[in-house]
Amino acid sequence: MKRSTLFTAAFLLASSLTFGQAHNVSAGYQKPTDPQVLQNLEQWQDMKFGLFMHWGTYSQWGIVESWSICPEDEGWTQRKPEHGKTYFEYVKNYENLQKSFNPVDFSPQKWADAAKAAGMKYVVFTTKHHDGFAMFDTKESDYKITSKNTPFSSNPKANVTKEIFNSFRNEGFKIGAYFSKPDWHTEHYWWPYFPPKDRNVNYDPTKYPERWNNFKNYTYNQINELTSEYGKVDILWLDGGWVRPFSTIDQSVDWQRGIKVEQDIDMDRIGGMARKNQPGIIVVDRTVPGKWENYVTPEQAVPEHPLDIPWESCITMGNSFSYVPNDQYKPTKKIVETLVKIISRGGNYLMNIAPGPNGDFDQAAYDRLKELAKWVQINESAIYATRSVAPYHENEYYYTRSKDNKTINVFHLSEGEKYSAPATFSFQVPANSKIKGVKILGHNGKAKWTLKENILTVQNSAKNLDYATAIQVSLK
Repeated sequence: MKRSTLFTAAFLLASSLTFGQAHNVSAGYQKPTDPQVLQNLEQWQDMKFGLFMHWGTYSQWGIVESWSICPEDEGWTQRKPEHGKTYFEYVKNYENLQKSFNPVDFSPQKWADAAKAAGMKYVVFTTKHHDGFAMFDTKESDYKITSKNTPFSSNPKANVTKEIFNSFRNEGFKIGAYFSKPDWHTEHYWWPYFPPKDRNVNYDPTKYPERWNNFKNYTYNQINELTSEYGKVDILWLDGGWVRPFSTIDQSVDWQRGIKVEQDIDMDRIGGMARKNQPGIIVVDRTVPGKWENYVTPEQAVPEHPLDIPWESCITMGNSFSYVPNDQYKPTKKIVETLVKIISRGGNYLMNIAPGPNGDFDQAAYDRLKELAKWVQINESAIYATRSVAPYHENEYYYTRSKDNKTINVFHLSEGEKYSAPATFSFQVPANSKIKGVKILGHNGKAKWTLKENILTVQNSAKNLDYATAIQVSLK
C-alpha cells in the first residue's frame, strides 16, 4: 500500500472517507471479455466483504510495511534512529529481521473461522510486499520465510501463504494473492551499483535492457509459482503501480509524476500466464488503467457516489496496514457504517487486519469480528448478492437492491458513538413501487407501514438493534 500511518487514517476519517477528486478511478477502465473472468467478477461482487492482511518481518519493529527502507522524505516513511543511524545501516538491520522472524502462534484456521463468522467471503494476503521478503517458498530468492536464515522455516507451517490459502479456501473463501511488482531487495530492481533514489527502479531500463529483462523474468517466475503451486487462486492483486508503461502515467496524480523512466513489466505476458494457470482469475494491476485492472481499488477511502465499474475499498481496521503495538481499532459501529456506505455505492469492502510478530491478531481485532458476526448474521440478506439502486443515499438512509429487483434494502445509520433508531422510519422508495411487504431485519413480527407519494413510513417494532437497522421492502 502507499501509506499506512496514524496521520493518514485520521485525515481520511476527518474527511468522512471520501475518495479524492484528483484521481478518476473509472477513467480508462476496460471491461473484461473472458466469460470465466466475468463470472468470477460477478461472484466477487456478490461477496461484498473481504479480509486483507499485511504481514512480514516488519511486524517485529511495529512499523509501516516496507516503506521505511525507501529513501523518500515522507512523514509516513520516517526511520527510527534506534534501528540504524545511517540509511545503509538501517537497511541492513531491516533485512536482518529475517533472522529473528519466528511467528510461533501462527494459526490460519483461527483467522479463517473468525473472518467467516464475521461475514467475510474472500481473503487477500500479502505474499510479497515492496521490501521483497517472500511469505511463500519462492525459488527465485533466499529472502523468504522458508529460508534457513529464518527461524520459522523449521515450522511445519513455514510456507504461510500455502497454509493461509488452504485454510481459507476450505472455508469457502475466494483466494487473493497480493504481490508487489517492485522489489527493493533484488539487484534486478535496485541495482547495488547505484544507490536507490526513491521508490522507482534505480537505473534506466532502456539503458540497461538486460538487467530489466532479468527483473521481468524474476517477477514472472514468482507470479507463476503463486498461480501454479498454491491451489485455486481467484484474484491476483498487484500493487506498486509505479512499475508501469511510461505512456500510462497520469500527470494529475502526484506520485505518478515521480516516475521518470520506462518500467513496462509486460503485463500481457504475466496476465496471460496467470490466466493459463488459473482460468478466470481476476487480475488487479492497480492504478494502471487497461485490460489488466479488472476492478479498481480506492485506498483508505470510499467514493462519494456509485461507480459504474467493479470496485473495492481497501481500508484498515486499525490505523495502519501493518502491525503497530497498541493500534487503535475502529469501533464496530464505524465498520458497519463503512460497509453499508460501500455496498450502497456498489462496491466491496476489503478490511485489513495486520498480524503481529507472534503470528496472531490483537485480541481487539477478534472482539470486533465477533461483534460484527452478530450484526451480519441478522442482516446478511440485505448485504450479499446486492447492487446499488437509486436514490443510493438520502440523509441517514442507504439503499441496496436484490439482483432480481424484487427487494429493496434500506439501511438506517445514526450519528454518535451508539446507534439510535427512531420510533418511525421514513424514506423514499422508487416511483410507482408496488409493495408486497415490509420487514425489519432482526424483528420477527409484522412491520406496520404506510406509503404516501413514494414516501414509505415504517413503525419501528425492533428493540435493541446495534450499529444500524436494515428494512427490507419486497416488491410485487
